[in-house]
Amino acid sequence: MDCGSSGARNPLLHVDIYIDEHERDRGILDLLRRLRPHWKAPDIQMKTFTEGITNQLIGCYVGSLQEPGCVLVRLYGRMTELYVNRDREVEMFHVFHAHGCGPEIYCSFQNGICYEFVKGSVLDDQLLRQPSIYRLIAAEMGKIHSIQPECGLPVEPILWTKMSHFLKLMQSSINSSRAEQRCTERAAALQEVPSFETLSLEMESLKRHLSQIDSPTVLCHNDLLTKNIIYNDKEGMVKFIDYEYADYNYQAFDIGNHFNEFAGVNDVDYSLYPSRELQRDWLTAYLESYKHGTGREVTVTQTEVTQLYIQVCKFSLASNFFWGLWAILQSRFSSIDFDFQRYAMSRLNYYFEKKEEYFGLTMS
Repeated sequence: MDCGSSGARNPLLHVDIYIDEHERDRGILDLLRRLRPHWKAPDIQMKTFTEGITNQLIGCYVGSLQEPGCVLVRLYGRMTELYVNRDREVEMFHVFHAHGCGPEIYCSFQNGICYEFVKGSVLDDQLLRQPSIYRLIAAEMGKIHSIQPECGLPVEPILWTKMSHFLKLMQSSINSSRAEQRCTERAAALQEVPSFETLSLEMESLKRHLSQIDSPTVLCHNDLLTKNIIYNDKEGMVKFIDYEYADYNYQAFDIGNHFNEFAGVNDVDYSLYPSRELQRDWLTAYLESYKHGTGREVTVTQTEVTQLYIQVCKFSLASNFFWGLWAILQSRFSSIDFDFQRYAMSRLNYYFEKKEEYFGLTMS
């Protein structure tokens, strides 16, 4: 049974339009004629929020962005359907929105989706370290993690399935493009990446170690970097956006993944990884929210914080490994101008650097 979706929900509107990124505005206007028929084309303004490293996001509005009715149009990146389950993403939109944790989704189209604009601004890297802000983020994650599956049955964490899928894609891309790659400079660059065999063995080692850790399976965002956090300073709240990777997963993975994102994306710098003190304070705020959401006694002990801290350190390894695999795939498939090769090596190098230390952490 699928625990992410609800049988009573109305089917999502699908508009049978493909938006060519080279004639983007024309395609978006076609879409808005269906979605916002009362808007007059000359009055419609568009603002590009991000040409992210996998998608493009465009805000469409009449008058002001802050007025109700503003539409965000997200164009999917090339070949992202290989590793993102788009039906699951739509289900996750519905679940987050139903629990007051995310925007309403308006429609899908052939190569993207439209959804509600979340008021506020994208968080910057400096604000991640501000106690008043990171405690809001911790509390919001605790609230999301306490959302129960609708069918009430146990759910499996997505982590190993997703990583295995990445490895299969990697293997098939190696086999199918070996002949072409001999002729390209990219082939030379890819030699720096660990081999498929090395990565497969490493995943098995990681799985053996982490499967022994009792981290609960909860509803996770799984990709909580700064551009996916909207901060509304007027209301003193944060909201998470972009559910491409959202699904049930290990609690400690979602937190460890967020901590890794302190290091940034364009120039990954692990000296920015949060200090132990910051992590413990963050985890205390998180546990208060998570316990409140799951109806338990809200008092948080130092022992509980230490236990979660150790689990998060260990699962932060899985996060680095996961995005390392993802970036290797992107370096082969993506048309976006980003050095995925360098990004993959940053994530995997830090994984190997910290593996022994984090595997060795115990409660004693």
